[in-house]
Parts: sequence; C-alpha cells; structure tokens
Amino acid sequence: MLTELPQNHLCTVTLLGNLVNKPDIRYQANPVVAFAEFTLATHSRWFDKTTNKFKEWTSYHTVKVIGDIVERALIFAEKGDIILVQGYLINSKKNNREIIHASYAQTFPKGYAQSINQIHYSGKITSEINVLTTEHNKELTEITVESEQQIFSLITHKYHLVKIQRPIHVWGKQALYLAEHGKINDQIIVDGKLSYLNNKNKNQFIDAQQAVLISKN
Repeated sequence: MLTELPQNHLCTVTLLGNLVNKPDIRYQANPVVAFAEFTLATHSRWFDKTTNKFKEWTSYHTVKVIGDIVERALIFAEKGDIILVQGYLINSKKNNREIIHASYAQTFPKGYAQSINQIHYSGKITSEINVLTTEHNKELTEITVESEQQIFSLITHKYHLVKIQRPIHVWGKQALYLAEHGKINDQIIVDGKLSYLNNKNKNQFIDAQQAVLISKN
C-alpha cells in the first residue's frame, strides 16, 4: 500500500550585495566544522510616479554559512566586498531570528555591482486571505505560506524536516485573483524578492512578482 510522501517544497534565495561587516568565522568541535555569520546589503532603485523622482531602498540580510564553503569563500572577505550567496530561509534558534542559510558563497573585490535579490518559494496557504489597499490605491493581498523542506545537516549528517512560515504580498490583478480563488491549504508557487517588515524583529516577508495558485477542485 502506497503512503503519501512528505512535502519537499521549494525555497531558494539568491542574493548579490555588499558585505556590511567582515564575516565572523568560528569553529565548532566534535566534529570540527567552520561556521560564519555576516550581514549582506542589497539595494533597489525605482521611479516613483507620485513624486516623479527615483527612490532607493537598502535591505539588510543576515546570512549564516556552515562547512568547507566558509574557508573556500569567506576566509579573506572584508567589509564592502561583493558577495554572491544562494541558500534557503530558516528560523535561527539564536534569538529566534529569521535568516538565510547559505549553501553557496562567492566573494568578489570591492566595487560597484547591481544587486540581485531573488527568491523562489512554494508551500501551502495557512492563513485567511486579506485584501488591502495602499495609500496609493494599489491592491495588495497578504497571505501566510508554510514551506516544508528536507535539509541535510553537516553537523548530524542526516536529513531534517524544516518548516517555516512567511507572509507573502501579492499585487495587482494577481492579488484580486488570489483573493477570489485561493483558500487555506491551497498550494502556491511564488517568484519574488526577500523583504523585511518595519518592526522590531525585522521579520522577513516575500514581495511577490509572480504567484501561481494550485487550487484543489
């Protein structure tokens, strides 16, 4: 008799930005494993039609790296260097923070480069669907989506089930479609960028550029 396999959702984050601080590299014993944590800044620039001016915004991402990649990519990294990372979202046990766990990192010398901030995320809707109107009369739908991932640990050498929940903001016609057709436990696939709420904990949310609803009939 076949049994239903657990979900293995998609959660892939790619960031290209500047190091805000030199990576703090440490080592854990038994087994000896290197790990590092740093803050990465990505920048976005857009034209605001209401003011007819360009605006800029900087996002600060907390990134953690474990294993050989630390010494291969970060040992000589300095503040201001350009860093390319790819990884997934996770809830850090330390101070209950929401961070990026990088499984790839590459360092480039200081200089100018346009930022990359991209996330692909799938999961199931776990909240009511809220439709909001911004101060500029734009339609926004807010939902919470839970993602389940099977992650291999370099510490335990085992796969672990990691569950996370993140708010997702969907705009325009996609927002109205989601509000009309979406419901709790529907699957959704999102392509967007990683952003942060303006609160004390700077909680992560996903600003969706495209959202595909997989609804059960």
